[in-house]
Amino acid sequence: MAPPPSVAAASDCAGPGADAGESSSLRLRRAPLADAGDLADDSSGGRRENGEPQPPPQEQQQQQQHEMLYYRASAPAHRRVKESPLSSDAIFRQSHAGLLNLCIVVLIAVNSRLIIENLMKYGLLIRAGFWFSARSLGDWPLLMCCLTLPVFPLVALMAEKLIRRKLIGEHVVILLHIIFTTSVIVYPVVVTLKCDSAVLSGFVLMFVASIMWMKLVSYAHTNYDIRVLSKNTEKGAAYGNYVEPESMKDPTFKSLAYFMLAPTLCYQPTYPRTTCIRKGWVTRQLIKCLVFTGLMGFIIEQYINPIVKNSKHPLKGNFLNAIERVLKLSVPTLYVWLCVFYCFFHLWLNILAELLCFGDREFYKDWWNAKTVEEYWRMWNMPVHKWIIRHIYFPCIRKGFSRGVAILISFLVSAVFHEICIAVPCHIFKFWAFSGIMFQYYVLDTILPLFTLADTIDV
Repeated sequence: MAPPPSVAAASDCAGPGADAGESSSLRLRRAPLADAGDLADDSSGGRRENGEPQPPPQEQQQQQQHEMLYYRASAPAHRRVKESPLSSDAIFRQSHAGLLNLCIVVLIAVNSRLIIENLMKYGLLIRAGFWFSARSLGDWPLLMCCLTLPVFPLVALMAEKLIRRKLIGEHVVILLHIIFTTSVIVYPVVVTLKCDSAVLSGFVLMFVASIMWMKLVSYAHTNYDIRVLSKNTEKGAAYGNYVEPESMKDPTFKSLAYFMLAPTLCYQPTYPRTTCIRKGWVTRQLIKCLVFTGLMGFIIEQYINPIVKNSKHPLKGNFLNAIERVLKLSVPTLYVWLCVFYCFFHLWLNILAELLCFGDREFYKDWWNAKTVEEYWRMWNMPVHKWIIRHIYFPCIRKGFSRGVAILISFLVSAVFHEICIAVPCHIFKFWAFSGIMFQYYVLDTILPLFTLADTIDV
């Protein structure tokens, strides 16, 4: 058998005239490649002996290089210092996409097994009574309350038109807006507490009322600021405030109606708009929304409700048992929270924006990469974050409050509305939601600065 080309080339180079020093050191050598001139001077005129056309010179060079890259037995296999891919020096320079895919496969397999095991052990536990009880169809007071809520934006528009025509004073319109915004949240609370309604019906009503309250506050505050700047445009220019000409016009019913339907809490006379509606895209997002809503309901009925029913009071049972129940609830609760976030912030708000041609669709940022609680609160809910920054935080700063006090007021408003949206529909006033939000402020204001101070100290 003839040796490989590399072996033959190496034996030719080590001829009888080679000295002892070269013969004692074995090296891997390659045969010289034919240059372009040799290939061009082929006597066969670009054809093989059997008359078939030869491949181009570049392909011949690649073929020869491929044939010459054979190892001979004495060639060194280890030529330089290398690190293992998972070593501490090289792990962050590697791509871990394959491991991420493996984790996803394992996660799907494990959760599928748990779902099958749960269904085989307990059966299908989904019941319609939790979501829509027999009395939910008779929740006419809540339905009528929800249908009468649009009256408050209309009276707010009338107040703005009166102040623009100088029929009422500034203090009067401010008082009217305070009455309107207070009524839009107190009225649904009273109706929900007086009616023995389903939890879901009460939650939807309080959620809509809270959104309308924030929209009306933004509507009143923005129009007030526009009036102040329009009265003294020179002072506004001196402070670097720019007001578009469209903002100087009287508020219209069209702009108010668009704002009340748009996926934003911050009012402005005009918004960035898209050119068309993608009907196929909207259909796909609606299907996704239905699928994830069904998945969320399945997790609640199949996992969360049975765990809560079978749990004892934490002060009456074993402490370790209470911890086990909380940890058992944590995983399905996390899944439900992710489904709610994806359905509302990604699917529903984008569907609404597409139908209204609303251009600014930054409803959330990459909160999953947040390193601190402060970053998380800034990134996960952009509509509320922009509203708080625009109508609470910076107004407090302009009034002379410190940054800590402004953040405290922002968290206080958020905690109050979290408590209203949860406690009122459930008819349970334990201040759990309020305490949870304010505890995050405590972590943000007290604990995290201690870690930051410890990092800055040179030990």
